[in-house]
Amino acid sequence: MGGIFIAFKNINYTDGIFHSPWVGFDNFKFFFTSSDAWIVVRNTLAYNTIFIVVGTLLSVLFAILLNEIVSRRILKAYQTIFFFPYFFSWVIVAYMAYSFLGPHGIITSYMERIGNQSFDFYTETWIWPILLTFINIWKGLGYVSIIFYAGILGISQEYYEAAAIDGASKLQMVRTITIPLLMPLITIMTLLSIGKIFYSDFGLFFFVPREIGQLYPVTQVIDTYVYRMLKVSGDIGMSSAVGLFQSTMGFIIVLISNFIVRKVDEENKLF
Repeated sequence: MGGIFIAFKNINYTDGIFHSPWVGFDNFKFFFTSSDAWIVVRNTLAYNTIFIVVGTLLSVLFAILLNEIVSRRILKAYQTIFFFPYFFSWVIVAYMAYSFLGPHGIITSYMERIGNQSFDFYTETWIWPILLTFINIWKGLGYVSIIFYAGILGISQEYYEAAAIDGASKLQMVRTITIPLLMPLITIMTLLSIGKIFYSDFGLFFFVPREIGQLYPVTQVIDTYVYRMLKVSGDIGMSSAVGLFQSTMGFIIVLISNFIVRKVDEENKLF
């Protein structure tokens, strides 16, 4: 609520927040009149859409595969291996990425050793949408899949036993039992993700590309853009205005998405 107040103020540290003058929508102009506005909005929406679609599909698939593991010891081992990256900070992930992709990184050195020409990952813009998508999904796959795995465990085994008696295969059980009964959870998780579609993971887009200006056209998102502008201008009114824009647009998109879900299947609606 404080951010909403600040978004319409020309903050003066001498007068304080409450006595600073009102400026209407002037704080919004710096973003919408910027030549980079379209690029950062496009990047934010495109990356989040890919993360939601690909991340959800892989998480559901991984949860289904976990459910098929009989050995508890192997199951715990897989859960630990895939859940562990979630606890890494983005600074650590950035250094790990650099150790593989840097000028003397493992992948770069291997490519040179097998006879390929030197390839600088940190100057090639076309490959970064792929790299950022891979890194984001690798880091979050274990966490999200655990949620879907818990949902699968809540499905009564009687459904699977009845299907087995009827001669259903594993694939048929997944298609006719697991996916339909898991759909309400998938829908809720997707709607919650859509609510943050105008936000981006600051650490992913700031630390991993290492602030290389040449990569900005494909790695600059709203949050990193605002941070860099804030470092230059120091105006918290402008950053609050962009935050308010992100929240408002996310709320509107959630309402629209929930309306569509309600039309398709009312039982899966969020509210």
